[in-house]
Amino acid sequence: MRVFFDSSAFVKRYVSEAGTEAVLAWCDRASEIGLSGIALPEIVAAFCRLRREGRIDDTQYRQLKSLLLADIEDAAMCDLSPEVLARSIDSLEANVLRGMDAIHLGSAIALKVDVFISADQRQLEAAIRAGLRAEGV
Repeated sequence: MRVFFDSSAFVKRYVSEAGTEAVLAWCDRASEIGLSGIALPEIVAAFCRLRREGRIDDTQYRQLKSLLLADIEDAAMCDLSPEVLARSIDSLEANVLRGMDAIHLGSAIALKVDVFISADQRQLEAAIRAGLRAEGV
C-alpha cells in the first residue's frame, strides 16, 4: 500500500505526541511511503523549533535529522512538477488551504497513493474531495 504523509503527520514518526502510534502503524503497513519534496525542510524546521525551545538538545536534533535523512532515502519523494503545481492550484481553488498544504495534496495526487495521512483536518477534507482515501492522526 502506498501511503503518503504530509509534514504534520510524518514529524510524529520522530517526535512523540498525539498521533505518533498511528503514524508508526501506517509506516509499518506501507509498502511505500510517499512524501512531498517540501516535507524535508518543513520537518527539519520543526526539529529546529524544538531545539530553540529547549525541548531537545543539539545531540537529539542531530539524531532526529539523521533518522529523517535515512528514512527519505527509501521514500517516494515527489518534486514540484507541473502536474503537482496544477493539482495544488486546483486544490487551493476548491478548498480553504495554505499553499504548502496544497502542495502536499498535489504531490499525493500525482503519486497516485492509496491513502493520504495528515494531522490537519482541512487538508483531510480537501483530500477526500479530491478523491483520496484520507486518514487523520
